[in-house]
Amino acid sequence: MFIAYAVVAGLLAAALLASATFTFNRQEQIVSSMTKLEVPDSWLPRLAALKAAGALGLLVGLVVVPIGVAAAIGVVLYFIGALIFHLRARDLR
Repeated sequence: MFIAYAVVAGLLAAALLASATFTFNRQEQIVSSMTKLEVPDSWLPRLAALKAAGALGLLVGLVVVPIGVAAAIGVVLYFIGALIFHLRARDLR
């Protein structure tokens, strides 16, 4: 079971880290999506930092379980917030 968690955590951490990098670098696709969802531009660095922290927490959680649990909860809350913004903007693609 640990191997499955490690694989999923590693893949999710890689995706979060890539997304955080794109957000920090203000890739046009990310910025246009955030603008469409009416996310304030000033939130982008904070959101990118949250994604990077989630990725790091998931990886550290492979060794220190409570940090992994906290990171997983944080990532779920992040995506619940993203879902709320998409629903609010009626962006159901």
